[in-house]
Amino acid sequence: MRIVVLAGGIGGARFLRGLQQASPDADITVIGNTGDDIHLFGLKVCPDLDTVMYTLGGGINEEQGWGRTDETFHLKEELAAYGVGPEWFGLGDRDFATHIVRTQMLGAGYPLSAVTEALCDRWKPGVRLIPMSDDRVETHVAVTLPDSGERKVIHFQEYWVRLRASLAAEAVVPVGAEQAKPAPGVLEAIAEADVILFPPSNPVVSIGTILAVPGIREAIADAGVPVVGLSPIVGDAPVRGMADKVLAAVGVESTAAAVAEHYGSGLLDGWLVDTVDASAVARVESAGIRCRAVPLMMSDLDAAARMAREALTLAEEVRGA
Repeated sequence: MRIVVLAGGIGGARFLRGLQQASPDADITVIGNTGDDIHLFGLKVCPDLDTVMYTLGGGINEEQGWGRTDETFHLKEELAAYGVGPEWFGLGDRDFATHIVRTQMLGAGYPLSAVTEALCDRWKPGVRLIPMSDDRVETHVAVTLPDSGERKVIHFQEYWVRLRASLAAEAVVPVGAEQAKPAPGVLEAIAEADVILFPPSNPVVSIGTILAVPGIREAIADAGVPVVGLSPIVGDAPVRGMADKVLAAVGVESTAAAVAEHYGSGLLDGWLVDTVDASAVARVESAGIRCRAVPLMMSDLDAAARMAREALTLAEEVRGA
């Protein structure tokens, strides 16, 4: 079975680990979000790609869900001693090595997709990990500063990490997405897939940014195979992070049903909601999307695997309809 998964960071990575357990013989291609990418200290940092790579390759800090295990921060401390920031973004010493290698390869003329493949040669994640685009795309967020009343557009990482989404997001813009092209292999993987899955990643700044690259949404809609998503909203609140803040920016209420409607029946064939949101099933199905209520809390690997099996089961239901 050939499975394509659109993935952001922590939620997508942990779901992928469950998918590998649920379907160990599957050929899995992951289209990774690069809208979170940022240049820091002269280096190209790709947080979502790295989180998937580290998680599936056994190098992730399990407690925080991002960064390397057994990490130290001597380099960050030395930079801070020189007054070099930003101090709010925590790159560890082991993690720095990844970004140095990536930046050197990009500087030598290799596209991001080839660089990602080379990095994965070390980590052996067990999936084919492809960035959504080789072109530069960075998600920015419009906010109003409370002290001055100034409306300002800032990088998503500054909004998410430094400000902890404490300000209302007035707009979310994937800068460069309209001019970007899908990376080599993205459209081909979609066309050859048997199933396409949207894990419980952020629907606006993770999966939404991937879909903003021209050609990807259209390829998924035209693929002719089941497209099944899992709600990142449980009990009207994000399972992790602050997805409600960016959902509000695009006019979508923070509910499992509203997120399904946001994707739309032209894209989604099936949608899983948590059992606490079972009352939303009828609303989702009235929107033309087959829906089931199942446990959606990834408390451990086995729970993630059960979620993946439910998604694949729903895909088969859709296929047989």
